Formats: sequence, C-alpha cells, structure tokens
Amino acid sequence: MLELVVFDIAGTTVFDGEAVNESFRAALAGAGVQAEPAVVNTVMGLHKPEAIRLLLELDGTTAEAAKVDSIHADFVKRMKHFYASDPGVREVPGAAEAFATLRRAGIKVALNTGFSRDIVDVILTRLGWHAPKVIDASVASDEVARGRPFPDMIQKLMKQLNITDAKKVAKVGDTQVDLEEGANTGCGLVFGVTTGAYTREQLQAFPHTKLLDSVAEVPALVLETPE
Repeated sequence: MLELVVFDIAGTTVFDGEAVNESFRAALAGAGVQAEPAVVNTVMGLHKPEAIRLLLELDGTTAEAAKVDSIHADFVKRMKHFYASDPGVREVPGAAEAFATLRRAGIKVALNTGFSRDIVDVILTRLGWHAPKVIDASVASDEVARGRPFPDMIQKLMKQLNITDAKKVAKVGDTQVDLEEGANTGCGLVFGVTTGAYTREQLQAFPHTKLLDSVAEVPALVLETPE
C-alpha cells in the first residue's frame, strides 16, 4: 500500500498565476538581465539559486556567486510579499480535500518545493497548511544538499516520516524536474499536473505514471482497488 504522497507547491497545490515567473524576471531585470517568460518556465521547480544561475548563463552573464545571491534575495523578498498579501493566492481547487482524503486513508502527505524555507513558511501560514494539522511534513530546497531533480528532498521526507521503500511513495508536480525527481527517487507513482508552468504536451516528454488535470484527481487514483 502507498504510504506517502509528496506534492509540489507552486502550480501544483497553490495557484499563484504567473507570480513566480514575474518575480524571477523582475529580480533579474533589477540586475540588468532580461529573460523571456518561456525561458524562465524552463527552470521552474529547480532550487531557486540554481535556476538563477542557469538563467544568467543563458543570458551570457557571468553567474558570480554574489550576483546570484543578490538576485535571489530580491526574488525571495518579492515572493514573500506576494504570498503574504496578494488576494489571488489560493489553493488549487481540491488540494486541501485531497490531503484530507489521503490522510483519512492512512497515507501521509508532504509538500516539497524549489523555494527556500522562508517562502514556504509564508505560504503555509497564508493557507493554514501547517503540520500536523493539514499535512504531515514539508521540506524546502535549501534544507538539503541538492534540490530537484535529485532525490534529496523526498529522501529527507521519507526519513522524517519513517518510510523506507520509495516504491510506496508517490510524487506529484507540474514541472520537468518534479517528474525527474520522482523518477530519480524511485517513486512507485509519478504524476504530472497541468495546472502550472508546463502544458500536458511538454510534460509528456518526461518520466511519469500519468498526467492529470488537477491534484484533485490524486486520491481516487492512489486509493482505487485493483479488480
């Protein structure tokens, strides 16, 4: 039986429009770097300093550590303000109910993300999603040695929740690196959702069990009993 479902945050369980993309571009612009929205989407889901480094390199700009840190600090400031105050921030319809349905069935629910912990805490507070009331655990990309697509975040959650078999874990996310993270961890189920940065056609190219229109579909899929 499945023991844990690990959900991504932005674009998967939390609706934020184009805010992450826009904040990336604004922070980069503040450092004199222009980036197209479609290019920014290609680095969604990554540990954010790594995403910034890649965007700088794509622009032909030297990705000096101090420059990356400065842009990331600007990005974090923008994201914390957005998630704390923007009226458009809300759960993807059915997300919290999906968490509750899974937990009632004895399946643990966790969140992971390319965001740093300071942004995650603002989001969890805004939505009231703190553990152990709504979820069982969360992990941010600055709390592990390597962010997505490496398995470190899911492995940290498994250790924290006393789960030893990755085949009993499902990963759900809206980006290439979400799906690759699930595959690299050896998760038994890897679901892509089309509510975020990537279209169904774009996600199709990456490892997955199934592509879904929404996280609201997850409980029925993982709880269905084979005939």
